[in-house]
Amino acid sequence: MKKIITIGLSFTLLLIFMSCEELPDPAGERGTAVVPGITDINPGIFDSKDLGNSYVEFKVIIPAGTQADKITVQCSYKDNFERVTMAELTSFPTTVRITSAGAAQKLGINLDDIINGDIFLIELVTTAKGITTRSTAVLSVPVACAYDVNLAEGSYHSVSADWNSEGDITLTADAVDPYKIYVSGIEEIEGLVEDLGPLVMYINPATYAVTVPNKAISSDAWGYGAISYAGSGVYNSCDGSYTMYFDISTTVLGGLGTYGFTFTRNP
Repeated sequence: MKKIITIGLSFTLLLIFMSCEELPDPAGERGTAVVPGITDINPGIFDSKDLGNSYVEFKVIIPAGTQADKITVQCSYKDNFERVTMAELTSFPTTVRITSAGAAQKLGINLDDIINGDIFLIELVTTAKGITTRSTAVLSVPVACAYDVNLAEGSYHSVSADWNSEGDITLTADAVDPYKIYVSGIEEIEGLVEDLGPLVMYINPATYAVTVPNKAISSDAWGYGAISYAGSGVYNSCDGSYTMYFDISTTVLGGLGTYGFTFTRNP
């Protein structure tokens, strides 16, 4: 049986909803600001294979019963924090579309210099009742390849150094939903029978974040009852790889900790 190690991991979410933090200038009391949000993100990436026509789209909302004079949508590239203005909104909710070409032009970037993995940061600055605040509702827009279901499924090699597991697995896309991926073989590597599988992963079509609802995949794990997996991760739409973090548990022992896995396509 695997050694049991509890590992504390933190996973950075692409979208964070928190309260607003007031800017140093102008003055004003904390806690009085309107707190906007970013919702309905689709798509949430700039397509690296078509940067001249790619865009992201989302909705800016404010809480019911509140009013904002203006919300400014700002954009930065990587960690430079140039914060150029992309749009100024005066009615809510409002759908916003930002093109990669438009953002690059305002930021003074050549499209040819933008590569996979680069990040554009979208931020909101709210003016209400004379108080200006910067919201911590932030959208990180990665530059990535468009989704191709044929690249997201097939024969894969699974490696987990901390769970001490390595071997081939099979990923299969659902016949109806191409963003629903079935994982077979992850515990067959360990000599178990996956009589309760397969494990199911869901790829967010806007951000490529992966979520895995808790599911038992084998009813007998080395005499410790059923073994279950749950977790989250990220799908790389350019090479088809997955970086996953699984919370593993058994019926008898309970939670065994969180373990990192990588799934890479076999040649």
